[in-house]
Amino acid sequence: MGTGQAVVLGALQGLTEFLPISSSAHLRVAGELTGWGDPGAAFTAVTQLGTETAVLLYFRKDIWRIVRTWTLSLWRRKELRRDPDARLGWWIIVGTLPIGVLGFAFRDAIEGPARNLWLISGTLIGFGLLLGVVDRLATGRRTIDQLTGRHAVGFGFAQALALVPGVSRSGGTITGGLLLGYSRAAAARYSFLLAIPAVLASGVFELRKIVDGTDPVEWQPTLVATLVAFGVGYAVIAWFLRYISSEKHSFMPFVVYRVVLGLALIALLATGTISAT
Repeated sequence: MGTGQAVVLGALQGLTEFLPISSSAHLRVAGELTGWGDPGAAFTAVTQLGTETAVLLYFRKDIWRIVRTWTLSLWRRKELRRDPDARLGWWIIVGTLPIGVLGFAFRDAIEGPARNLWLISGTLIGFGLLLGVVDRLATGRRTIDQLTGRHAVGFGFAQALALVPGVSRSGGTITGGLLLGYSRAAAARYSFLLAIPAVLASGVFELRKIVDGTDPVEWQPTLVATLVAFGVGYAVIAWFLRYISSEKHSFMPFVVYRVVLGLALIALLATGTISAT
């Protein structure tokens, strides 16, 4: 992998990680269309560390407040038990469990058969249409402060759907949040916070595999891609949160894009222009 290729893939990762269009699908498709090949689950997981660092920086004040209050609540339980930040800390932990358990249980399928482009084309279209329907019908006004343990688990299973390339971590989590009655802004904000433990754990797990030689990558281009993903990702977070905060905007542009990309992918596969595996 050359530096130019790393810059392109890093920018693509940063651009698509937080939008409901699936970063893993785009990296997989881009590799096939350009002839670069599948960059692999390890490369994807490491570059996601770049975009997740952007989340840590953008939400640094929220994260510090949540971590501090949650930690203090362990010793001053009676005083801080009902504090929204302390509760949110617990709900992030609870919401992370589904993707952790399912990701470990199905890791071989996720890193292999699930990256088939026929499957990706189907998930792009199917979950795109689901997002469109839910967004059109949803009238939720719940805020993050109204999050409950049951809803945290629901968010967690929605996030776990993103283990299948093409679903989209943010898309799955936001769709789940809208179904549970939360506003777009609340669902998106919680999806960013909820992704932090899962993405960091996945990245560290893949780093371990890279270091011990199980799934090697080229370090220089991977680091370049990670840095580019961080810069682009930070800009996308800021734009996306402003976009969905306006009632004038909807997720329909992303729905149309997903369906068009999925149909184009099916056409390319059907004509033998690209290979599914």
